[in-house]
Amino acid sequence: MAALSLDPRSSPQKGKKLHQNGVNIEKIEGLIKVYNDGRVERPAIVPNVPCTVASELGATAKDVVLDKSSNLWARLYAPSCPAGKLPLIIYFHGGGFCVGSAAWSCYHGFLAELASKSDCLIMSVNYRLAPENRLPAAYDDGFNAVMWVKTQAMSGASEHKWWLCKLNISSLFLAGDSAGANIAYNVAARIGSSVATLLKPLSLKGMILIQPFFGGESRTGSENHAAQPPNSALTLSGSDTYWRLSLPLGANRDHSWCNPLANGSTKLRGLQLPPVMVCVSETDILKDRNVQFCTALVNAGKRVETIVYKGVGHAFQVLQNSDLSQPRTKEMISHIRDFIRL
Repeated sequence: MAALSLDPRSSPQKGKKLHQNGVNIEKIEGLIKVYNDGRVERPAIVPNVPCTVASELGATAKDVVLDKSSNLWARLYAPSCPAGKLPLIIYFHGGGFCVGSAAWSCYHGFLAELASKSDCLIMSVNYRLAPENRLPAAYDDGFNAVMWVKTQAMSGASEHKWWLCKLNISSLFLAGDSAGANIAYNVAARIGSSVATLLKPLSLKGMILIQPFFGGESRTGSENHAAQPPNSALTLSGSDTYWRLSLPLGANRDHSWCNPLANGSTKLRGLQLPPVMVCVSETDILKDRNVQFCTALVNAGKRVETIVYKGVGHAFQVLQNSDLSQPRTKEMISHIRDFIRL
């Protein structure tokens, strides 16, 4: 994959309320600009691409509509030469809940490669974005995507036979990076709090949380002190802006959707969660918060596999923005392949 640059630090105005021609706005330079009249601008910093997959990647893809009323759609991936029935990863892209798409070229390349090399099916969900659709809209879309798979598996719809015939219905995983990992976690928690038969005939076997986007009013060491390269995908001010735009109005960063470890949040021990693999980036501002989350899960009796990727930052696997990105991405794909076959 070609290197991409998402540098929200290119303007000293990043992540702050600004005043422009008498209109107050929220802005992360190059990514999103929100006006107080409700207008939202998202520059095309990453190109959207069709579902065509280069033959050398060894995968096929197709776009499907999941819910016309909410404009919910997904991009489905399958390896070109599958070996028997395959696990399914339902994947949610990153972007602070406010930007990003299942059609972004960086996600398309990464997930096509993941499907081929991990020998799995992938559904990449294009959920609704904030601030037009604040949380829990993305969680609702994630849950509805899971229910769509259940409906298709039960009906055996001929339209999706090319994909369903390869599906191992007893091997479902929820995954995502950054905000997408947050969505995967909250969808899994919602499923775990529902009746045991909710997913049948599907079976949720695990979560894959890549640099999960959590926050809190109190800062961690890595949030305060992690040295960020010029092309860092996530800065502290940018993170704060994403949370202001995505959380319910009036909520702060200790809301349970942002900070699952905050006082008053649902106790982790009481949550019915599947085994989880958490991928942490060494130079990410979220590193300490990710490690704290893993420790809390272990203390709550959950099965957790924590992997720290040395020398790389937030979203390295899709942005390919350092010399170490490519080898670390290969390591990550190998780790995911092993996890979904446990």
